[in-house]
Amino acid sequence: MADLVDTMRAAPGSVGVAAPQVGVTLRVCVVDVSQHRLGKEQNHGLLVMINPVLLSGAGAAIMREGCMSVPDYTGDVQRYTEIEVAYLDENGEKRMLCTAGFEAVAVQHEMDHLDGVLFLDRIVSLKTGLFRRKNYK
Repeated sequence: MADLVDTMRAAPGSVGVAAPQVGVTLRVCVVDVSQHRLGKEQNHGLLVMINPVLLSGAGAAIMREGCMSVPDYTGDVQRYTEIEVAYLDENGEKRMLCTAGFEAVAVQHEMDHLDGVLFLDRIVSLKTGLFRRKNYK
């Protein structure tokens, strides 16, 4: 779990990472949107989630997503805008998370990795919703 947090924090702009992204076949992911401009106002800080399960989702919005597993592209993905998730924290304690907005999108994105799903699999339109990432210097 500490390696996941370190990996997330070392990658510029990253707000989450899942164990399968670093070659570990465990259902563990971390999310922290508190330092991102879209998550500063509404977040729960660092979330360490073991065996997360999506209990419910409401609303829908299309948002541009990127991923360290696919560094050269971003894409428009439709996700729930509000979710409720059950998971175990880093101490093995049962937790419930109700969240919305950017944090909800980030949690769904990382949970997808636990099932072998990339944002590319959820792009709204391959014709108009996939973009080459700009290179910043």
